[in-house]
Amino acid sequence: MAALLANSAVLGSTVAASAASCSDHESRGYGFRNGHCKVGRFGRGNYLSIGGRDNFSSPWPRLSRDSMRSLAVSSFELMPPPIDNDLHVSCGADLIWDSLVMIMDSFLKEIMRDEGAEIDDNGVVMTFGNDDEAIAAAEQGVAVVDMSNYGRLRVTGDDRLHFLHNQSTADFKTMKASQGCYTVFTTPTARTIDLAKAWVMTNSVILVLSPNKVEIEDITDKTYLFSITGPSSDELLRKLNLEEIIGKPFGTHLHYAVEGTPVTIAVGSGYAGEGYSMLLSTSTAGFVWETLLKSGAVPMGATAAERLRVLQGKPAPGSELTDDYNVLEAGLWRTISLTKGCYIGQETIAKLITYNGVKQELWGIELEAAVTPGTPIMVDGQKVGKLTSCTIGRDNSKYFGLGYIKNKAGGAGIQVDVAGVSGTVVDIPFITRSLPE
Repeated sequence: MAALLANSAVLGSTVAASAASCSDHESRGYGFRNGHCKVGRFGRGNYLSIGGRDNFSSPWPRLSRDSMRSLAVSSFELMPPPIDNDLHVSCGADLIWDSLVMIMDSFLKEIMRDEGAEIDDNGVVMTFGNDDEAIAAAEQGVAVVDMSNYGRLRVTGDDRLHFLHNQSTADFKTMKASQGCYTVFTTPTARTIDLAKAWVMTNSVILVLSPNKVEIEDITDKTYLFSITGPSSDELLRKLNLEEIIGKPFGTHLHYAVEGTPVTIAVGSGYAGEGYSMLLSTSTAGFVWETLLKSGAVPMGATAAERLRVLQGKPAPGSELTDDYNVLEAGLWRTISLTKGCYIGQETIAKLITYNGVKQELWGIELEAAVTPGTPIMVDGQKVGKLTSCTIGRDNSKYFGLGYIKNKAGGAGIQVDVAGVSGTVVDIPFITRSLPE
């Protein structure tokens, strides 16, 4: 693959610092001046100089992937970053930035293919051929998921907290830098649009949205998002010397750097149970991915990740989060603040809580066979709900579905019929059915 330098000896500092802002000059340790982009840390003598403008169209020297990968684990070290407590990756030279993104994205994808990854036309890793192993790791050990297909928005401006406060269910006005939360964007009648994770930073708020929910200028293409999930997640972070964040409240995030390139690590994986999220630049994604795997994480593709989502009962746009269901029916009580004042859908939510107006709820269903989502759920010949998702069960011999079921039909333990397939209703770990105490 094409590389940005002729001498591989400077690679470690080169690709690690390349995603940081090339316009921050000497105070950041890298700069863009006189038609050159120098990346690296001052005082160490390790820089990349990409000629003058006349050289931008020249073919870059080639460097073997093995030479790049040889530095992946040995040079991986997290330290306080030379950034202003915010993940802001930009470059003064668009051509340089676009080339770095292309090269390092290709580098990561080659690493993943070596691990058996099947990648679709949109660049999404569908599977590593280990779906059962990955699900088991997420529930019993630790797995890592590339969730970079999830949208990532960077909201800035003096009124950013006020804006988000009025547009979603969480109380943003009381939040401070390094805190975070789940929040739901709703319609005026409290119907669900999307479930997002929010990380409040010094100069911005980063929103992690569901796939395909972003249609505006964003930082999705400038960053990678890895999810570390499973009961061994803490053990993995200790191996990486990240004990400081262990035990912190959900949404808490700290900023680090890999050789000067910003990495944000947050409590919460996007799934139920223990886990963390890593938001990092394209330039170091391949190195970090390999380090996570060498530290014990099992790679998980999008197919297994979707299966895990259903098994845990996390609602998703287009399936459980639609105009047909409100935020309380979806079990997203923990995203709601009753004291924050007005926001879109607030009046409807308040009435539902005050008058006990939730008439149906989201449940898991253990099924004897696969059933198409949208199929009615029946009890004693009466329709009591609708199936919204279906996937292979944990043991591969049965199936598991999600569906909304009327409260009057009962909850966990009831027997249902879904298109002639028998099923048992069970609780699901991701959601809650009342306000947190």
